[in-house]
Amino acid sequence: MLEPKSFAGGLHPPEMKLTSEKAIQTLPLPDRVVLHVSQHIGAPAKPTHKITDKINCGDVVAEAGGYVSAPVHATISGAVIGLGNFMHPFGGPSPAVVIERDQAAVEPSYSYENGLELSVEEIKKRIQDSGMVGLGGATFPTHVKLSPPETKTIDTVILNGVECEPALTSDHRLMLEETDKIINGLQLIMKVLNAKAGIIGIEMNKPDAIAVFEEKLKSHSNLTAQPLTVKYPQGGEKQLIYACLGREIPSGKLPMDVGVVVQNVATAAAIADAVNLRRPLLERVVTLAGNCVVNPGNYRVRIGTTVADFIQMTGGLKKDIPVKKVIMGGPMMGFALFDLNIPIIKGTSGILCWDSEEAANPNTTACLRCGSCIRACPMGLLPQKMKQLIDHRKWDKVDEIGMLDCIECGCCAYSCPSALPLIQSFKLGKKNVMAERKKATAKKGPQ
Repeated sequence: MLEPKSFAGGLHPPEMKLTSEKAIQTLPLPDRVVLHVSQHIGAPAKPTHKITDKINCGDVVAEAGGYVSAPVHATISGAVIGLGNFMHPFGGPSPAVVIERDQAAVEPSYSYENGLELSVEEIKKRIQDSGMVGLGGATFPTHVKLSPPETKTIDTVILNGVECEPALTSDHRLMLEETDKIINGLQLIMKVLNAKAGIIGIEMNKPDAIAVFEEKLKSHSNLTAQPLTVKYPQGGEKQLIYACLGREIPSGKLPMDVGVVVQNVATAAAIADAVNLRRPLLERVVTLAGNCVVNPGNYRVRIGTTVADFIQMTGGLKKDIPVKKVIMGGPMMGFALFDLNIPIIKGTSGILCWDSEEAANPNTTACLRCGSCIRACPMGLLPQKMKQLIDHRKWDKVDEIGMLDCIECGCCAYSCPSALPLIQSFKLGKKNVMAERKKATAKKGPQ
């Protein structure tokens, strides 16, 4: 095993990986799905059907709304029974297509084809047609990420198998159960980018995953499993690249500017299906955890299934423990849901159901000037100073000290003894900094 590597800053919250031994279970098909046309970064997709239309599983129900966009596919066969605004997991109404399942419909079948024998153009087309986005949570359209400018040479692809968020174990289980598929996905990505090296970064709290990849990669001289120190947010792109390669990404730059592309292990596995089987992105593995659920575990579920149906299909909630908070994603970067009748989307990695004790929020007090947030920040920023400038609406000043470099990991808020709402402040700060930059650009006019 290689020596574990890491990055500066960060912290180690309780891991709570209580479902890591739970093998992936495939849930039954839902009776109804709600498919939002905006499940990715970029332009929303455009619905292609009308109410009462019959549709087959795998058909496009919303076509990409531009280059930085991704199509959305029917995840069950049936009839379109709803079009319009439905509540989105991120809050607020958003356009979606609702499909009611035809109980007699037969699931589509797919034939295998070796994707590594296809041209680069065909591989990219199949990825784009599949509606693939980053499944680690960022949901950036994958075909765009795999199309860097010709001036950018990519020498290394890193697969993120870190899963540093507490409680989440879906990627861990995928690495154990679909190892070959992940490796094949990595090879497909490397072929598209003409990259010479591939690295799978895995935290040391997953020794079984490290071991299985080390064994599988013995016959691949250009592929490596890199152990990483257990520290949050080890899975952030900039932190992962620095830990694996020692390369620092300058402020305002992207991984491709240092010759690297990062993809999640779940994305790599889905890419293998999209290319080898021409199978669109229909489902994903979601961790269900928390002390309120009857059967915590890792479940393969169709995208568009409502959270309420998802929980019910796994066995439901405990009757003797009241649910006070349900989080989509992880406890550090996820968000509390306002309603369980909203759908699982492409970027949903976990559903966490907790009672009042685990969901309790401490009372906020004045900043103690202790510096805990500064020590914890993996980006080397000054969280306390940024919040002070945001509170006084000094958008130019907060821009100068690196507001847009914040990755919203939550390390500062987690370490703050005053329980200040730092992440909420930084979201507001980012929004206003970008608005001010847009105004400044408009004033300058065409160059």
